[in-house]
Amino acid sequence: MSVSMTTRSVLQRLPALLNWGMFWLFLATLGTGLFLSEGLEALLKAWQLPEYSHGPLIPILSALLFLRQLKEYPERPGPVDDRWPGVAVVAAAFLMGAMGKLAHIPDIVAYATILWVGGILLISFGWSVGKHFWPPVLHLVYMLPLPDTIYYKATTSLQLISSELGVWFLRVLSVPVFLDGNIIDLGVLKLHVAEACSGLNYLFPILSFSYIFAVLYRGPIWHKAVLLLAAVPITVLMNSVRIAIAGVIANTWGTEWLEGFTHFFEGWVIFLICIMILFALAWCLLFLRRDKLSLVDALDLDTSGWASQAMRLRHLRASPALVTAAGIAAGALLVWQLVPDNRSMVVARDSFAVFPRSLGDWHQVGTPEVLEPQIADRLQADDYHSITLDKSGAATSVGLFMAWYQDQTQGGVHSPEICLPASGWEIAWLERTELSRDLGLEQPFNLNRAIIQKGETRMLVYYWFQQGSRTVAWDIAAKFHLLMDGITTGQTDGGMIRLTTAITGNETDAAAEARLQDVIRELLGPLPRFLPET
Repeated sequence: MSVSMTTRSVLQRLPALLNWGMFWLFLATLGTGLFLSEGLEALLKAWQLPEYSHGPLIPILSALLFLRQLKEYPERPGPVDDRWPGVAVVAAAFLMGAMGKLAHIPDIVAYATILWVGGILLISFGWSVGKHFWPPVLHLVYMLPLPDTIYYKATTSLQLISSELGVWFLRVLSVPVFLDGNIIDLGVLKLHVAEACSGLNYLFPILSFSYIFAVLYRGPIWHKAVLLLAAVPITVLMNSVRIAIAGVIANTWGTEWLEGFTHFFEGWVIFLICIMILFALAWCLLFLRRDKLSLVDALDLDTSGWASQAMRLRHLRASPALVTAAGIAAGALLVWQLVPDNRSMVVARDSFAVFPRSLGDWHQVGTPEVLEPQIADRLQADDYHSITLDKSGAATSVGLFMAWYQDQTQGGVHSPEICLPASGWEIAWLERTELSRDLGLEQPFNLNRAIIQKGETRMLVYYWFQQGSRTVAWDIAAKFHLLMDGITTGQTDGGMIRLTTAITGNETDAAAEARLQDVIRELLGPLPRFLPET
């Protein structure tokens, strides 16, 4: 009897329970946080780096942008019948997060959190209203670390541009200077691009600020686009000015004045000057407008009513869609406990220390090269091998460099497209090609073929990425295969092979290419011992 009364009591309270919107939102958020915990941990780790130290501010600023927009959409009485598209978005976020967890790439899990936030807004307000809240959701992108491949490609290009502009400013100021790739030679000292251009760490927070600036700006879309895109050239310009001023100080007062100046000037001073330039650009755009608004009027800086908008969350209804979102989180957590860990153990391979000294008729010259500490730190390889091979009768030697990574999900291979220009080499020609017929192979052998030059020296370069049994030419494709292998087999190791040879003054490019192909034929036999295919 008492059991029946208890059951009846629960059933009577069930409708009230389903109206506890905040309760179900809390459950959905808690379950999602637990499922995507690897991504959140990756965020906390990335936020400790200088270039992403602004990360904790991004969710706060996005929340303020959301409350500002919320004022434009008053509460709608009655039921909301277009919440289910949000459930589909939430489900897609969990699918994306599961792929990141299976591949052991926490950045992908972190990216899924943004998709989930967008889905929850669509569930809470319905499609017709929730779709308008994309600006604060998109702003969350600025809290995420860029994929390593994109990060290194972008920052290396921007660093080289900054250095070239900085050197140009120095020459205008009659300061003797020489630029060799990523090395700025002032005579009294040499500045490395990575050090001289560390001010680019402020590119990401300035991009975030310019995004907010563009959102708050009341004006044509193209004005907003200009304000948003201006962050990159403004940052590069200011960093070039910083390099030039640092060069003038070192040349005039000595290097002992440089360190203190650099620490001060590359800090908040650069950021504040960039913001001032952004405001000046907005002020200039106002002159193109017919309404002739002031800058204060053109920016929507009204903060009134934000507290009352935040209190609207207490009226959140426990809709079936919201309950389903909480159920998806709970179900994902439950199912994940049943999924076996597919991460590979340490891959069985031979160390490069036992790599053969001879490859056919090609013999190692001297001892393997040991990289400089700063280069090795940037490479971050678990094992590498750099040797010079020579052959009797060959016009010149061949350089062989191999790097292997046990776990590429924490960084992985850096493309020579990044390293070579940073070392002062100009890439005169670069193409992706297939050499299966040239090597007498049945399977495709994809690699990059490049001609690089420095002064009058020209070299031919072959390089490719070894991802399992695949030879991959494009580094983005290598990352895709890494993702697929991580999901299907748990294998996350891989490596990169690079061969170089000088093109002597009296030989053709084809002759140099024949040397590299000859070495590759001999290399393919022992290579799987050191770069495992499975």
